[in-house]
Amino acid sequence: MDRRRIEQLAEHHEHVLTRAQLRDEGATDRWVRHLVDTGSWQRAYPGVYVTHSGNLEWLTRVAAALAYAGTGAAISHSTASDWWFETAATRAQRMDAPVEISVPAHRTVTPMDGLRIHRRRTMPKILAGRVDAVHPSETALDLVARAETTDDVIGILVRATRKVVHPNAMLKALERRGRVRGRDLVVDLLGEVADGVESPLELRYRQHVERAHGLPRAELQTREKLAGGWIRADCRYRGLGVRVELDGKLAHPGGRTDKDTWRDNAALLEAGEITLRYRWSHIAGTPCATAAQVARALHQGGWGGSPRPCGPACAVGRA
Repeated sequence: MDRRRIEQLAEHHEHVLTRAQLRDEGATDRWVRHLVDTGSWQRAYPGVYVTHSGNLEWLTRVAAALAYAGTGAAISHSTASDWWFETAATRAQRMDAPVEISVPAHRTVTPMDGLRIHRRRTMPKILAGRVDAVHPSETALDLVARAETTDDVIGILVRATRKVVHPNAMLKALERRGRVRGRDLVVDLLGEVADGVESPLELRYRQHVERAHGLPRAELQTREKLAGGWIRADCRYRGLGVRVELDGKLAHPGGRTDKDTWRDNAALLEAGEITLRYRWSHIAGTPCATAAQVARALHQGGWGGSPRPCGPACAVGRA
């Protein structure tokens, strides 16, 4: 038995080794049991060992779960989402979440604490690498299938497409699946995401404020250089002197900042534009009043159109 080779093998596998790997290297069950009993190693699952005594990092937990699940297994659902769409810091905050693994339906894996097994008649596309994971486009659809609200769905699609998956790849993944709950909704929302929508709040603004009241369509996520720095606007009505900023959890998790104030002042002074700023309560709670205020600002900027009320009690109709 070459202990140095076992150490190197463990380092290559996120400090996780199986009983079969150890036996291939000449290690006896008695030797392994001694290391576990003395606290030098840890038993993660039956036949799966972590070759140190410290706290388990996220990747080590995942590697151990995959080793236990065996051939054809891949992380999926929320665990794959953490891998593809989140930062290492965010993953570290989710250490208590169960590891979700998908396996082919013909295989049976005994459930364990902290491990959620999905047996799948048709395995989705898998990307092998440091860990074997369900493809990010397929992962997003897995999450969409158990989302409870439209806001949840748009949040999933935004995270998936922000840097990882092109909306067209999502559509292709959708075509490969026989049935997907909310298929039409996903197709519609992917079109919105491709057009620049980056949060549930922005989607609500577009649908419930702009479209419902016949307002012109704003340009989304515009960037330009003003006052010596780059200025970004959530929504901009170019040529009408109006910008709209939406303070939602995804786009502005910390709320209004000094940088936001400076940006608004720069837009007002250099570009001659005003900034209207709205929160969830304005968009979800009072979309009609918000639309009426945006319409007034657009008229002051030269818009010649007429907003329309979305119903008999609409604030646009009373304005």
